[in-house]
Amino acid sequence: MTRIRLRQLVIAAESLKTADRLRTVLGLGQPFADPGVKEFGLENAVFAIGDQFLEVVAPTTKDAPARRFLDRYGEGGYMAILQTDDIASARSLIDIAGIRRVWDIDLDDISASHVHPADVGAAILSVDEARPWNSWRWGGPDWKKRSVEGRLGGAIFEAPDPPALATRWGAAIGQPVTTSKGQTVIDLEGEGRLIFEEGKREALATFCINIKNAMKALERADRLDLDTDGDGVIIGGVRFELNNLETADAG
Repeated sequence: MTRIRLRQLVIAAESLKTADRLRTVLGLGQPFADPGVKEFGLENAVFAIGDQFLEVVAPTTKDAPARRFLDRYGEGGYMAILQTDDIASARSLIDIAGIRRVWDIDLDDISASHVHPADVGAAILSVDEARPWNSWRWGGPDWKKRSVEGRLGGAIFEAPDPPALATRWGAAIGQPVTTSKGQTVIDLEGEGRLIFEEGKREALATFCINIKNAMKALERADRLDLDTDGDGVIIGGVRFELNNLETADAG
């Protein structure tokens, strides 16, 4: 059976000041700046959290796809990167589903495919195979030294028709769509959940983050005068749902 997990979530922002706020609130380590994103007219900051990643991208050219996204929607969730252990099968699934691949790369240690956001909806989907499984080129050569304790619990998508959006994502990655506690869900075999809820437009709206002390992070957000609501804070147009790592693991 093909293994798949949530490995990285990405925000599109006007500038990397959003990355600075994210680092301060979540207590993240030094970010990695990937020179390769210049191909897409971007600069970025990639933070390691456990063996997963949060990335902020900001456009540096007027014709960058992220620039068009920002002009249309403002800052917000831009991409979800899922890791597979069989890129050939993943690409075959995408093709069979009639979903367009808009970028493919095959390197010694990683292969990746981006799919057209119009075909799946809400955000860019990238499916990547890292070799070996626990490596991650996009995090930088020393990401393990810069990682902080925590993990990505999942992502919440919004749409006028959540089941329809979930069906497109499920078809793209070959995973079943289920209903749990009234929510439409794609459960990535215990390695992250994609949740689909009702909203005005299709969007990658919430990142679910498990960290050591969520309350302290929310206190830091308050000191920065960021919008907070219960267990969440808005950074870069994304709501970060913060859960205590110990509580999440116990659940």
